[in-house]
Amino acid sequence: MPELPEVETARRGLAELVEGKVLAKVVITWPRIIHTDQPLEEWAERLVGQRIHHVNRRGKYLIFELDQDALLSHLRMEGKYRYFSSDDQPEEVSVHVHVRFYFTDGSQLHYQDVRKFGRMELLPLSEVDDFFIRKGLGPEPTEASFDLATFSEGLNKHQKAIKLVLLDQKVVAGLGNIYVDEVLFRACVHPARPSNSLTQAEVESLHQAIIVVMAEATAAGGTTIRTYENTFGQPGHYQDYLQVYAKAGEACPRCGSSIEKIKLGQRGTHFCPNCQVLL
Repeated sequence: MPELPEVETARRGLAELVEGKVLAKVVITWPRIIHTDQPLEEWAERLVGQRIHHVNRRGKYLIFELDQDALLSHLRMEGKYRYFSSDDQPEEVSVHVHVRFYFTDGSQLHYQDVRKFGRMELLPLSEVDDFFIRKGLGPEPTEASFDLATFSEGLNKHQKAIKLVLLDQKVVAGLGNIYVDEVLFRACVHPARPSNSLTQAEVESLHQAIIVVMAEATAAGGTTIRTYENTFGQPGHYQDYLQVYAKAGEACPRCGSSIEKIKLGQRGTHFCPNCQVLL
């Protein structure tokens, strides 16, 4: 699943490629991608003639800011965008392309999703902030937005495993399975520890690990384990720096113990039993 570093990498590519372009036509071939009460024809027609002014991001959501509306796109498991200039049109459309955006300059943007789990939603620009408030989305994992005291308070409210708390997007936005495993290893916290059992020192270490790991992964263009590619068709590189994720049976880079894998909340979870002790 694309997590914040992959979505941010996609956002940067999309901003470079489609900001300033005007939509001429939208073709939808898998209706469930679109979350709307409108007939699909009306939904698509609403986009026509609007210019993409900015491509932003909140958590794992891409936000295409148009003249009147914002198109919100969540990539879920396998979603990705591919751009085609007017001089490089696709000879055929992949069966995994479910939404096609045509621009007035002859270029195209295709939304591709093998698993068909991704979703798009169109909102008036004035309703975007309320949308994310209703979702209860936590702060961005940056020095500027991610307050330590608020994070500590959020963790103290939960008795469930710290990994599950970090995955639910409420205390901090953007982390998924890969990066939760990595930040917990960086902070020497066992993923099954009750969230409210962490000491203040552990909370501080985890808070800093989240900021650092997410920044490092974004700088590396994200992580490609199987199929992730950015908007230019390029893989990420952070998989070369993973410490525990998908490393079961390998030596811990910190102490040499064997990395173990368990399931928490039906999610494969990787950790070092020596560095991350379950107290």
